[in-house]
Amino acid sequence: MADHTAEAPSPEIEDPAAAALPSGEPAIWSRNFRYYFTARSAGLLSWAMLPVAVAAGLLSGGYGLDTAGYAMAFLVAPFAGLVLFGGVLADRFTARRMMIIADLANLTAHVLLALLFLHGIDHLWQLYGLLVVAGTANALFQPGASSTVPLVARDVQGANGVLRTSEAITGLGGPALAGALVGFGSTGWVMVISAAAYATSAVCLFALRLGVVPAPPAGESLWRNLAVGWQEFRSRSWLWGVIVIWMFYAVLSWGPQLSVAAGVIVPAHGATAFGLINCALGAGTVAGGLLAIRYKPARPLAAGAVAMAAYPLYPLGIVLGWPVWLLAAAQVAVGVGIGVWGVMWATSVQTQVPGEVLNRVHAYEVAGSVGMYPIGSALAGPAVDAFGTDKVLLVGVVVGFLTVGALLAARPIRTLGRVPTRA
Repeated sequence: MADHTAEAPSPEIEDPAAAALPSGEPAIWSRNFRYYFTARSAGLLSWAMLPVAVAAGLLSGGYGLDTAGYAMAFLVAPFAGLVLFGGVLADRFTARRMMIIADLANLTAHVLLALLFLHGIDHLWQLYGLLVVAGTANALFQPGASSTVPLVARDVQGANGVLRTSEAITGLGGPALAGALVGFGSTGWVMVISAAAYATSAVCLFALRLGVVPAPPAGESLWRNLAVGWQEFRSRSWLWGVIVIWMFYAVLSWGPQLSVAAGVIVPAHGATAFGLINCALGAGTVAGGLLAIRYKPARPLAAGAVAMAAYPLYPLGIVLGWPVWLLAAAQVAVGVGIGVWGVMWATSVQTQVPGEVLNRVHAYEVAGSVGMYPIGSALAGPAVDAFGTDKVLLVGVVVGFLTVGALLAARPIRTLGRVPTRA
């Protein structure tokens, strides 16, 4: 079976990834992409179920909110702290191998979590330790998840649209399934389902037939690999420009919004209404992903930025006291914008960055953008206490519009062109 290797590509192959993409196969739904889609969807479903299952299982088992909070910290912190090294290891040892290792680690962790919840938690350190393993495994998996897409589909943007749609669907269905099973006292069985999903993912990734991709020069140290990834990241002004803008957006708008919105909507309309509004966001994201499969603008980041202009509608609607149905409609529009932007961004990174450094560059991108979200979320409560709910939401509205303006004002971002689909 062919696999990524660390050998140099053959000189007669200009695009090594294209060697595994026969022109006779579909641009998206090739044999490789079908396996990858199954693997990715299974992993996303498990990742979506885990936080809900652990938190709800602990609370229903008599543990307090502080314990549930510590559990989430042990899950998320390794991911945020180790994703950069995951990018280096994916480039050094190939993305597919690292993703299979991550799936097997997650499989082991979830089998042990199932036993822990089915037989009772005697020591919390056992739970925390297994969550650290799960978070670390996802840090090893994530960089390769992005760089594999150009290797399994000729239509990279269309493939990202399909994957974005799957992510939105599993993001909706996973927590609902986990919550329902926990409600029946079956937290352990959630872990069994997750373990089976990771086993499925590992088998599908093992079945991939991928061509040769470039790798870092042999003998380079881990720190040298990180330094080269940083140089590649900062050498692309459109790339680091988006991340800098996104960092402000995450702290001042995206991060605080969920908890602040819940603090307004749940007391006024109930938890069910809040759940439906967030389901509307997921439905919009699905629609955005489907739209992005066909919509292929010449300047993808500019088009994605315009789509993000819908984002301020939701916090503005909360401030103005819109009814639930109108807030849900706003969330559909927001979801469409997020879906389109996500596909345009992922496709731009995957097609503009050379394969030999893509995993490391993607790791820097994830660390810079997602890493700021917890800060914004943590600051939400103190900000509301200091300035009031409406002012915090209005800051989010203004920052949302400024984010779109900054993306469109930055020439390297606005003018970045689309890389044509490989024939």
